[in-house]
Amino acid sequence: MARTDCNDARPVTDHGGDLGRAARDFAAAPRPFLDLSTGINPHSYPHSPLAASALTRLPDAEATQRLAATAAALYGAPSPAHVAAAPGTQILLPQVARLVRPGRAVILGPTYAEHRRAAALAGHAVVETDDPQALATADLAVVVNPNNPDGRLLPRGRLMAIAEAVARRGGLLVVDEAFMDVAPAAASLAGALDAAPVVVLRSFGKFFGLAGVRLGFALAAPARAGRLADELGPWAVSGAALAIGGEALADRAWQAAMRRRLATEAAALDARLRAHGLAVAGGTSLYRFVATPQAARLHAHLGRRGILLRAFERLPGALRIGLPGSAAGLARLDAGLAGWRGAAPAARGDAR
Repeated sequence: MARTDCNDARPVTDHGGDLGRAARDFAAAPRPFLDLSTGINPHSYPHSPLAASALTRLPDAEATQRLAATAAALYGAPSPAHVAAAPGTQILLPQVARLVRPGRAVILGPTYAEHRRAAALAGHAVVETDDPQALATADLAVVVNPNNPDGRLLPRGRLMAIAEAVARRGGLLVVDEAFMDVAPAAASLAGALDAAPVVVLRSFGKFFGLAGVRLGFALAAPARAGRLADELGPWAVSGAALAIGGEALADRAWQAAMRRRLATEAAALDARLRAHGLAVAGGTSLYRFVATPQAARLHAHLGRRGILLRAFERLPGALRIGLPGSAAGLARLDAGLAGWRGAAPAARGDAR
């Protein structure tokens, strides 16, 4: 079992989608960049035009309640009282980590690095492990499911067993389901909020392709959800997010069609990657996880051609690749991949 102590609470700035950094790292690359470094849907939800009041008035409390009800119905939470809406799940991470007294946080990794920082900010001693059984020894156990970046999906039954073990210690299981919209719905723990000490996080921006709206949800037993909502205070979610989120979460037809489209595009991406000798080792239909000992070279090779992938400091032999989103984008990636194994090694400073 690999274990890493990681109690650094400094902000993590090495995320996908940083076009400013890309412009510095690959100054001579053709523009515009083809940004495949995020797991955000390239096909954003076509929301209705916003009413002027969404921007000129304070967010409406009744609209917030309606959004909670719509989210509960979509995600399978027992009731709207089990839902706390927030301006993105990111802001919730330290709050959720503070729901239990400072103790030992165990995070199933490698995964999204902000969970380490948030747990450390909440005063926990943080350990990262690749062994799910180690989560049972935690005061705060954290699982990203499906996992970012490799798409690993722990079965619901196994997570419930972990939650019960953590409960015996007076602890809490946090399941970050940011990418659950493209996974089997039965894998979600959203329906188990009253049966075990668990908080489920759901992200709006990734599946709906609207990350800039800044909307996310914590699903938990009403006492925990209420505490989180109280800490966020009134007007936490903007009027624009209430309007767009309420419309998108209720549009089940768009969601079903989009899942089919993403699955088709992910399969097409896999085919092109395999054609260039790249092994697809996991992922979801929003991103693919590629294992290659030449990850740094490939990242730099494509970066110099204006194509951005997600590289990882802690996983030097891996890359995450988002969907190109169009036939032209896929063709550009295909052309960039052509001959990369024969390319010269990356110049100093090109790879990150």
